[in-house]
Amino acid sequence: LAAVHYGITPVWASEIEPFPIAVTKRHFPEMIHVGDITKLNGADLPPVDIVCGGSPCQDLSTASCTRAGLAGARSGLFMEQIRVVKEMRNAERRKYGTDQPVHPRFFGRENVPGATSSGTPPGEDFRVVLEEIVRIKCSTVHVPRPYTGKWQSAGRIFMGDYFSLAFRMLDAQYWGLAQRRKRLFLVADLDGTSAPQILFEPESLPGYFEEST
Repeated sequence: LAAVHYGITPVWASEIEPFPIAVTKRHFPEMIHVGDITKLNGADLPPVDIVCGGSPCQDLSTASCTRAGLAGARSGLFMEQIRVVKEMRNAERRKYGTDQPVHPRFFGRENVPGATSSGTPPGEDFRVVLEEIVRIKCSTVHVPRPYTGKWQSAGRIFMGDYFSLAFRMLDAQYWGLAQRRKRLFLVADLDGTSAPQILFEPESLPGYFEEST
């Protein structure tokens, strides 16, 4: 819905639960439902500019009893998202050559704050998340843990002028929702440096303010 408000057309979605499928079919009837992500091949999907998602949070949330992290069957679906992106980009490289722009260019992820502290040692899962996204672009890159051992609420990664990644914790109470609800947002520009600009630089103040006289 947010994407549509900014002129983006949703092309397809991967979902297996009947209720969310029914909701999106009603509001976005032109969007294709491609089914279980574990059964998809990115090379066969319609190419898109942006692939975004948020794997189920139960394995990462601090409210979970087990906190299985990325090893959990639900939050581990993040790795399937990475695989689909790689398959789509590799298919276009084979078709158009390595010197041409390929789809998708942008990668987005949303999850609970606990995504930065799960794993052994604490925070290792988030280090793996960052590393796997960077490796969409360069398969040999290693992302280290922060020297403090704890991830900050915002950060960024650059690789020259051909890759950028930014992450930021946002609280819904400051974005028009009458409750505290923190979520971690991550954006990667797989072919440029715009990720921090997208996530950190607002175009205007939130809300609708009358011009002063």
